[in-house]
Amino acid sequence: MPRFSVIVPAYKVQAYLHECLESVLSQSFTDLELIAVDDRSPDACGEIIDEFAARDPRVRALHLPENAGLGGARNAGIALARGDYLLFLDSDDTLTPGALRAVADRLKDTGEPDVLVYDYATAFWTGETERGRFAEHLTERGPAPFRLEDRPGLLRVLMVAWNKAYRREFVERTGLTFPPGYYEDTPWTYPALLTAGSIATLDRVCVHYRRRRVGNILSTTSRRHFDVLDQYDRLFAFLDGRPELAHWRPVLFRRMVDHLTTVFTRPDRLPRGSRGEFLRRARAHYRRYRTPGAPVPLRSRLRHGLVRLGLHRTYRTLQAAVALRGRARGLAARLTRVLRAACLQAHYRIQLCLPLRADRAVFAAYWGRGHGCSPGALESAFRTLAPQVRTAWIAHPEHQHTVPPGTRALRPGTAAYWTALARSTYLVNNVNFDRRLVKRPGQVFVQTQHGTPLKHMGLDLQERPAAARDMDFAELLRGVDKWDYVLSANRHTTLTWERVYPGSYTTLEYGSPRNDVFQRATAADVARLREELGIPRDTVAVLYAPTHRDHRRTQRAGIDLERLLDRLGPRFVILARAHYGQPVDLPADGRIIDVGGHPSVESLCLASDVLVTDYSSIMFDYADLDRPIVIHAADWEAYEAARGTYFDVRAFPPGEVARTEDELADIFTTGRWHGSRAARSRAAFRERFCPYGDGHAAERVVRRIVLGETDLPPVVPLAERRPVPSAVTAVPASARPALATVPQPSGPRVTSH
Repeated sequence: MPRFSVIVPAYKVQAYLHECLESVLSQSFTDLELIAVDDRSPDACGEIIDEFAARDPRVRALHLPENAGLGGARNAGIALARGDYLLFLDSDDTLTPGALRAVADRLKDTGEPDVLVYDYATAFWTGETERGRFAEHLTERGPAPFRLEDRPGLLRVLMVAWNKAYRREFVERTGLTFPPGYYEDTPWTYPALLTAGSIATLDRVCVHYRRRRVGNILSTTSRRHFDVLDQYDRLFAFLDGRPELAHWRPVLFRRMVDHLTTVFTRPDRLPRGSRGEFLRRARAHYRRYRTPGAPVPLRSRLRHGLVRLGLHRTYRTLQAAVALRGRARGLAARLTRVLRAACLQAHYRIQLCLPLRADRAVFAAYWGRGHGCSPGALESAFRTLAPQVRTAWIAHPEHQHTVPPGTRALRPGTAAYWTALARSTYLVNNVNFDRRLVKRPGQVFVQTQHGTPLKHMGLDLQERPAAARDMDFAELLRGVDKWDYVLSANRHTTLTWERVYPGSYTTLEYGSPRNDVFQRATAADVARLREELGIPRDTVAVLYAPTHRDHRRTQRAGIDLERLLDRLGPRFVILARAHYGQPVDLPADGRIIDVGGHPSVESLCLASDVLVTDYSSIMFDYADLDRPIVIHAADWEAYEAARGTYFDVRAFPPGEVARTEDELADIFTTGRWHGSRAARSRAAFRERFCPYGDGHAAERVVRRIVLGETDLPPVVPLAERRPVPSAVTAVPASARPALATVPQPSGPRVTSH
C-alpha cells in the first residue's frame, strides 16, 4: 500500500501533461502511486499516459470509455486508489520539488490528520509566480491537528481539491464524491473540511497552479458557469442532512454570495445576454439559503445587495460609474505626481545654487535598500574616523529601520533627499544615484561597486544581449563620468573596471570595505548570528547562494536541497539565499533555512561554515573569510554563453568543484570540502583575489579621501591575518580525513604593493 495516491485527470492538455506527470515521478519521496486518468481526451493525452505507465511501475493508466468531466475522472481515480492519502493534481499544474516529502513529514508530525492543507503559487504564462493571498492562514504555529472550529479562517484559503491531502479512510467513511459540472470542488472541499475530525496545515508552496494564456476552464466563456448554482444546491443539501453542522450555514451563505458575485462580475465567464438570467437565479438562491449571522464587510455589502435584489441594470450602471470615478482618480493622481516632481526638481535646482556643505556625506546601496554592503562599512568608518562629517543614508521606508542611530535616514524622492544630493560634499554608493543627479564641482563621488567580477559587466555586455536586455549604455557612461573614485579589491577587478567602465576616475585598490567585518568579528558574534538564524548547535551550516541566470525567465534553485540534505545527514543545515533575495522554491524543512530576505550577506557568511555557490561573486568575499568553498558548476557552458565570464572558475577554483548534484554530495560525504586539496586551492585563490582583505579597507578609503592622508596603514599579509573562525567544532564521523575543526590553511605570505 503506497503512502500517497496522486490522481491526475487529463483532458486536452497534451502540451502540459508531460511536465505534470514528471513533477510527481521526480519527487524525492517515492512511496506513491500515480493514477493518470485519460478522460476520453481527443488529443495525445492517452498515449502520453501509456508511455509513462510503460516506463514507471508506479503509474496506473486509466482510460475512461466516455468523457466524464473533471469530477467524474477524479471519482474514477479514487475508486482505484490504494494509498493512505489522496492527492489531486490538475494535469496542467505541477508539484514543486520536495513537495511530497514535506507533506509526508507534516502528516507524520501532526498525527495523521484527516485533511492536510498546503499552499500553492499561481504560475503565469509569462514565467512569473505569485503565492496565494491567504498564506497566513496556513501557519504551523499553535496546536496541530485541530478542527475547523478552532481555525475558521482556513475557509478563506482557495476552496479547491488540489491544495489538500485527504486520508483515504476518511473519504470513504464520509462518502465524499465529486459532482458533475463546473465548480465541482465546492461540494467536495467544504464538506471535507466541515466533517474532518482533524486538520493540519503546511506553510509551504506545494503546487504551481498554471494560469495559461488561453484554455483555462474558468477563463472560458460558457453557460457552463451556471453550474455554480447547482453546486451550492448540493452543498446546502449536504448541510440539511447534518443538523450538527447548521452553525456553519451563515458562513457558507456569505461564501456563496461572494462566489456568485465573482462569477457574475468576471467579464470572461458568462456569455453576452445571459447575465440578467444568472443574476435572477442568483437572487433565488439568495432568498432560498439566506442565513443571517455572518457579518459582511462594508466593501462587499453593495455586491451582496445587488444579488439580493437582482438589480442587473442597476449594477451595470454603478459599475460604469465606478470605472469612470477610477479613471478620474487615476488622472488626478498622475497630475499630482507630475506637479510634485516639477516642484521637487525646482527645489533641487535652488539647492544646487547654494554652497556645498563640507561636513555632509550621503550614502546609499542597491537602489534604496538598507544600510549595508561597502557603503554601509564606509558610513560607519566616517562616523568613527571623521566624526565632524554628518552622515545620511538613503533608503525606502521598509528599510529605514536598518539605519544606525546618529545617521539621518532619507526617503528617496523627498525634498530632504534632493537637498542632500545637492549640498553634500561626499556621495557614496555601490550603484548609481538618480540619473538626474548633477555632479557639482567640489563633490566627491565614491563608487564602491559590489563585488569582484566573474561575469561580464559594463560595456562588455554590449556583446551579450541576453544579459544586457534593455541596458542604456550611453546613460551608463554618463553615470561613470560622475565618479571620482572607484574601489577595487584586487588587480583583476581594477583592470576590469577601468576597461568596462572607462572614465577619468581614480581607482583605489584598497580592498572591499564590506569584508572588514570578517577580520573584526568575534566568536561571540558568530554564535549570536547563528542563534538568530536558528542554526542548531554542533551542525555544519552550508550557505547556498547561487547567482542570477540571465538566460532564464524564472529563477529557481539549481539543486534539490532536500535530496542533498538526505545525502549529507543530520549534522548539516542549509542557509538558502537566492540572488538579491529573489524567490526560489525551497523545501519546508527545519534543516533548510530560507535567508533570501536577510539584509546582510556578510552576517550570513559569518554564520555559515562553508559556501556552496556557482558563479556568484560572493565566492571572492567568502575567500576573505578563509572558510571552505564548493563550486557547483552544473550549467557552466550555458551561463558562459549567455553572460560571459572573465575566467573559467572550474580551472582556478576557490575549493572543490562539482559538476552534478551527485558529485556535490560526494564532496561533502567524503570530507573533501575541507580537505587539504581544497585548502590549497583556496590559498591560491586568496593570494590572487584577496591581497587587501585585512579588515582595514574602509579605514584606508576614509583616510585617503576625507582626511587627505597618503601614508596609509600597511596591508596585513595573508599569512598574518586571523579572520574569525567557523563555529564548527567537529566534522561528521564519515568525513575523511577526520578533523577536529574546519582547517584554516597557512597560505603563502603576500605583501602589499
